[in-house]
Amino acid sequence: QVQLVESGGGLVQPGGSLRLSCAASGDMFSFDSMRWYRQAPGKERDWVASITSDAWRNYGAFVKGRFTISIDDAKNTIYLEMTSLKPEDTGMYYCRAVGAVTARGKGDYWGQGTQVTVSS
Repeated sequence: QVQLVESGGGLVQPGGSLRLSCAASGDMFSFDSMRWYRQAPGKERDWVASITSDAWRNYGAFVKGRFTISIDDAKNTIYLEMTSLKPEDTGMYYCRAVGAVTARGKGDYWGQGTQVTVSS
């Protein structure tokens, strides 16, 4: 099993910054990619950013250079650095492990999310 625990969300003013963390634990031997998603109230969950096991990064079009995804292998933690935050960035941010290999096989796992609110 794989457990993903997000943290780092909170209330921030427009133009501010936050760093989200996703701590992975369990018997995950490898993964295809780690991803961040977000979901605003009443809306669908949107993909935000991905990083592959060999550190290729991709971002949603709305990111526009404001966010950076990274991974600390030693800490089994994935980060999402967010800058120039806008009110429309408000939502619950989720971490996802895609193609995670464990003793039980290969699968996808989600965290419980961390709330980000951008408001003055």
